[in-house]
Amino acid sequence: MNTSHRHGMAGAGSAMFLVGTLTAVSATIADYPVFGGQAARYTVAALVLLAVVRFAGGPARRPSLRDWLLLAALAGTGLVAFNVCIVAATQDTSPATIGTVIATVPIVLALIGPLLEGRRPAPALVLSACVVAAGAALANGLGSGSVRGLLLSLGALVGEVCFSLLAVPLLPRLGPLRVSAYSAALAAPMLLAVGLAVDGTAVLRTPTSGELAGFTYLSVVVTTIAFLLWYNAIGRLGADRAGLFAGLIPVSAVITTVALGIGRPAPADLAGAALVAAGVVLGLRARVTPRAPVASGEAVAPCEPALP
Repeated sequence: MNTSHRHGMAGAGSAMFLVGTLTAVSATIADYPVFGGQAARYTVAALVLLAVVRFAGGPARRPSLRDWLLLAALAGTGLVAFNVCIVAATQDTSPATIGTVIATVPIVLALIGPLLEGRRPAPALVLSACVVAAGAALANGLGSGSVRGLLLSLGALVGEVCFSLLAVPLLPRLGPLRVSAYSAALAAPMLLAVGLAVDGTAVLRTPTSGELAGFTYLSVVVTTIAFLLWYNAIGRLGADRAGLFAGLIPVSAVITTVALGIGRPAPADLAGAALVAAGVVLGLRARVTPRAPVASGEAVAPCEPALP
């Protein structure tokens, strides 16, 4: 295993662990208007990322019209539609059901990710993704709810998959820093528009000190740093291998809950964590078909390194 793969593994694992902390931290902003809060979160993240692009982003790379369309689709599905589906689903089904559906992300990425890169899915990797998904679902608990809630959960799953797969053709050209910055910048006004439609003029208000601390963490850690780590990992590992680490999200949520003294892990949580770990190890050991040769005249630039 080369250095690039090790860095990709560390980045993917760290990114998904940070995303998993969102569950516990979100309790600090539970009373804030949802979509206005998300718009503010992505606005702050975009400003930070764009500042880094401006001062440390390397040579300028102008996105093409195709790039902008892909970025808009990524922001609209992977960030906006995902949040809308999650919020709507919680009104009809349990968080455990939502988590169980989204836990299948590694399977979808293991099947579709290689096809977008000109490779065939690796059966061993798909099997490993199933193990990871089973572990994540067990850690979440299977839950219950209505058909509408299940469909909305599937919509969130599609958004989560698009967040990774739509970045695949963008990363070689723009790098993880610019993909993160531009997608966050595009998502902020979209979410604000949704918030205005749902909450009207109450979409934004002055946050309390606790809410401000929560938003700062979500903006800087869960969005800015996690985005960079995740997109860098996809560029190094491919969407299929990186997707295995999505199973760490519920495991991280359990660990964060315990660390904050909110709860204690149940036997199912521990068993789920063990399955996730086993699936990740098996998947990283699986052999994959090499990527298809790049077509003549297609420019491919190396991804920029993620921030420390």
